[in-house]
Amino acid sequence: MGQEQYIEFAIDEEQYAIHIEDIHEIIKMQDITQIPNVTPYVEGVINLRGKIVPVISLRKFFNLVVREYSRTTRIIVVHHQNDTVGIIVDRVNKVTTFADIQAPPERIGGIDGNYFVGIGLIDSGLVAILKLNEILLHEQE
Repeated sequence: MGQEQYIEFAIDEEQYAIHIEDIHEIIKMQDITQIPNVTPYVEGVINLRGKIVPVISLRKFFNLVVREYSRTTRIIVVHHQNDTVGIIVDRVNKVTTFADIQAPPERIGGIDGNYFVGIGLIDSGLVAILKLNEILLHEQE
């Protein structure tokens, strides 16, 4: 059985990953149309080839210091349970696999462990694997 692949990305110096099967595409930052009365971490919507896609800021979702977007900022467009959502990240690193995935601790750097499937171990350290379910359902509450 081949190892499952993940896209590894970063917010500040922290490494995160999303299962590659959940990812529709990765695009450069684009103009985001703000929409009123949304949760603070919903940045707005983008027009992706005629489809309106909501975009969330993981940085804001995790209550991290807000920074200006840079040339490495990307939107990871994910498909999840018939929804398409863009997730803004500081930079996308690479496709990776994990030889070992540990259960997540209760908190990871001040963030609730329920938002993570687990912690992937790589040569350069640890990668928190996002549980899209929790993050995207949180958005709909």
